[in-house]
Amino acid sequence: MNILKRPIVTEKMTDLNKQGKYAFEVDKKANKIEIGKAIEKMYSVNVTSVNTMRVYGKNRSKNINGRVVTGKTPTTKKAIVTVAEGEVIDIYADL
Repeated sequence: MNILKRPIVTEKMTDLNKQGKYAFEVDKKANKIEIGKAIEKMYSVNVTSVNTMRVYGKNRSKNINGRVVTGKTPTTKKAIVTVAEGEVIDIYADL
């Protein structure tokens, strides 16, 4: 099971990077301990805390050729990871 899916890079999360906090989309079944160990292993940093939240999917609809098409966005799980003071995660290193 791959715990980390992708880093979340938005303006709000970039502002949190200054405080040593980084956001990741994670597997829905992963717990805080597994997330912390995966971050430490992948980025070689010390994790001090992990906060998780579920983002529930929303109903969406749009008009296509005079018909209404409805669907739903997927439910995801986010983790905000705080690393030890003075440590940095370089998200763009793998690109």
